[in-house]
Amino acid sequence: MLVLLDQTRLPAEEVGLVCTDVPALVRAIRTLAVRGAPLLGIAGAYGVALAAVRGDDVAEAAGLLEGARPTAVNLGYGVRRAAAVYGAALDEGAEPQQAAAVALAEARALHREDAEASRRMAQYGLALLDELLPGGGHQLLTHCNSGALVSGGEGTAFAVALGAHRAGRLRRLWVDETRPLLQGSRLTAYEAARNGMAYSLLTDNAAGSLFAAGEVDAVLIGADRIAADGSVANKVGSYPLAVLAKYHHVPFIVVAPTTTVDLETADGASIVVEQRSGREVTELTPLRAGSAGETARLLVAPPGTQSYNPAFDITPPELITAIVTEEGVVSPVTGVGLAELCARSSQITIS
Repeated sequence: MLVLLDQTRLPAEEVGLVCTDVPALVRAIRTLAVRGAPLLGIAGAYGVALAAVRGDDVAEAAGLLEGARPTAVNLGYGVRRAAAVYGAALDEGAEPQQAAAVALAEARALHREDAEASRRMAQYGLALLDELLPGGGHQLLTHCNSGALVSGGEGTAFAVALGAHRAGRLRRLWVDETRPLLQGSRLTAYEAARNGMAYSLLTDNAAGSLFAAGEVDAVLIGADRIAADGSVANKVGSYPLAVLAKYHHVPFIVVAPTTTVDLETADGASIVVEQRSGREVTELTPLRAGSAGETARLLVAPPGTQSYNPAFDITPPELITAIVTEEGVVSPVTGVGLAELCARSSQITIS
C-alpha cells in the first residue's frame, strides 16, 4: 500500500490517505489529495511499484496513472521510469516479484533525487536573489504551493524563499490565496507558519495593488511543465503575475527541476491545459477527498451557471526573468539555453 498526506484536509487536519491499489491512487491524484509536479512524479513511480507488487497488469496501471492529470509532465516521467526498469528486469529473466522490487527501488531513487534537486534549486535560487536584489530584506510573492507538499525535499519556489528566511534575508513572503481551490491559503500559508516565516495572505486580485505600492521585490513560482521554448505552465493566475511583474520591473523567477522540462513540447501553445469541474468555481466546499459521503456545499453562483476553470495558464518566456533548476539557472530564457542546461542532466533521458 501507499500512504499519502491527504492535502485536501489541510490545514485543519493532517490525515494519511491509504491507497491499496492504483485506482485509489488515481483518485487521489485527480482529487488533489496528492498534487504538485515533482511529487506527482514520485507518486507515479510508487504507483507502478504498487501495481507490480500486487501482481496487477503494470502496463495498464501505468496508463491509468499517466492519464490521471494531463499537464504535469513529471507524472508521466515517474511512471515511465519505474515501468521501464520493471520491464527491463522481466526481459532479463527476473521473476515478477524480483522485478517489482526493482521498480520499488527506482521509485525510492527518484524520491531521493528529487530531495537533492530541491536542495540544489534552493541554493541556486538564493544566489540569484542575492545577485538581483543585493542587501537582503526580500519581499517575495508566490502563487499556489511549491514547498515540501509538492516535493521529496523542501520544494521548488518555496524552498528558495525558505532559504532566504533561514539566511535572514526574507522580510516577508506574500502568499496568493490561489483560487478556486486555495492552495496558497490552505497549503503555502500552512508551510510558512510551520517554518516560522514572516508571511501575509492576499486575495489573488490584490496582487496588482501590491506591485503598485512597490511591496514586491520578486515573484517566485513553480512549474508543472516547461516547453522547449521556455514557456511555463503553472497554476492558473501565474501569467497575470508575470504581466504585472514585467510592467513594474520586478524579477519573475520560475523554480523547477529538470524533470519538469518537456523538450518534446515545442511551445506553450502545445501544452495541454487541464480543465477542471465548474463546481470548483460555482460552489464552496471543504475538499476532503478522503472523507466518506457528500459534504455540505455553499453556492456562490446561481444554479446552472457555466464556468471557465482551467487548472493552469501559460507564461511565455519573454516574461520570465530566469528559470532555476538543480542544474543551474537559465537567463535569459531561450530554447537554446534551456536545451543546453537539460543536456547536462541525465534526468531528461527517459521518454
